[in-house]
Amino acid sequence: MSRQYLLPTLQNHEFMILPESIGWYWEEPEHEVDRKVGTLNNFSIHFVLSGTGFVEIDGKQFTLKRGDAFLYFPMQEQRYYSSKEDPWNIRWAHFYGNILNSFLSEQGFDQHSIWTIKQLAPLEKAHEQLLHEAEQNSFLHLLQLSTLTYTFLMEFITNASPKSSERRPELDDRIQTLLPSMQRRACEPFELDYWADQIGVSTYYFCRLFKRATQMTPMQFITLCRLQLSKQWLMDKKEMTIKEIAIKAGYPSISYFNKRFLEQEGMTPTEYRMLYDSRQDR
Repeated sequence: MSRQYLLPTLQNHEFMILPESIGWYWEEPEHEVDRKVGTLNNFSIHFVLSGTGFVEIDGKQFTLKRGDAFLYFPMQEQRYYSSKEDPWNIRWAHFYGNILNSFLSEQGFDQHSIWTIKQLAPLEKAHEQLLHEAEQNSFLHLLQLSTLTYTFLMEFITNASPKSSERRPELDDRIQTLLPSMQRRACEPFELDYWADQIGVSTYYFCRLFKRATQMTPMQFITLCRLQLSKQWLMDKKEMTIKEIAIKAGYPSISYFNKRFLEQEGMTPTEYRMLYDSRQDR
């Protein structure tokens, strides 16, 4: 079964990115693509929702499962196909734009072809919105079409990491599920052992998983949560002193709180409160 929509390729346009085609295949055990070098002059992203498929690169076969994705640059050889015994459920988009080559290359996306996606839901949602827009309006609303394609691309960029053999997607997912709890308890003393125990891994491996899932360390995440709350209290809780806010945010030392706040916001908590008050007076 499939949903797919093809669009004309515009030669002269003002947009950073536009789609050439968007699609979704499922329960298609015969799905197979074999394109020689120079066949397609556009980029493409495919990501697997379930089932099994294969990608061949330089004669080597790679197995793809849920959460895996692959990215092709223009003119690349393309060889990929579904498992006949366990057909993949796969979404894809082909797109183009004059600056995309340098844009993606600068961020290292020309160095790997196969990726893993940390959070599938946002990427799937962005893809569905793009596919729906194409099906409903074709290329009549180019601004909307370009915006949705850009959103899809950025969801991929922010969620993709090079595929490695040690990947355990269920652990990456469990890091994501911990984040709301960590955010709610950010102002409590941070205990790395406790959070590592929540997913049954060592503290060392927890830090590695956390960095891979969020692009920051656990303590960096906690610090951002604490400072976000302290900013809100500085604005809303005028009766609270800076020292009281520092303690409530998890910083018994007001000097350390001031240092962290200055590093993150470029001003002290007192200056931030005064700035906000001056804006309110206008």
